[in-house]
Amino acid sequence: QAFERLNSRAVAVVIDPIQSVRGKVVIDAFRLIDSSSAMSGVEPRQSTSNIGQLHKPSIQALIHGLNRHYYSIAIDYRKNQLEEKMLLNLNKKQWSHGLALDSFDTHCSGNQVAATKMLKLAESYTKSVQEEQKLTAEQLKTRHVGKQDPKRHLESTVVELMSNNIVQALGTAVDEQAM
Repeated sequence: QAFERLNSRAVAVVIDPIQSVRGKVVIDAFRLIDSSSAMSGVEPRQSTSNIGQLHKPSIQALIHGLNRHYYSIAIDYRKNQLEEKMLLNLNKKQWSHGLALDSFDTHCSGNQVAATKMLKLAESYTKSVQEEQKLTAEQLKTRHVGKQDPKRHLESTVVELMSNNIVQALGTAVDEQAM
């Protein structure tokens, strides 16, 4: 209450750690209803551009004063693929499992496979560029329909190879510093 008196835009965001389990987060936002505005009959809720679905309050929440002492605000959150991967890593048996390195032989053979794949994709991309110069504008529109795009696959292979090598190098540096 004291913080809300200092700043009229204060909002309490609550995450329930007991009900939040594996992938499902129970989160809600609340604001206090000022007792003076409640007695004067003024609507305490501020209109916002927040678009969301209102959840039906539970009996437990109504008993604890929802819509009498405080009101709920619709809240939503998003997580990208990397955040989701990080959150899934929290459930691993040991925190150090994420720092474990691949064996050198496995990592080296993976690099060789990726380099061979990149060489083939680069050759097919070069061939594709040369063929594009001979095609008309209409033929260029339907050229890649139902076919593998070598440029896109080459780019994804390079990104994957680089990220694997960066993780391996950083893990090696951490291991070296720890020893």
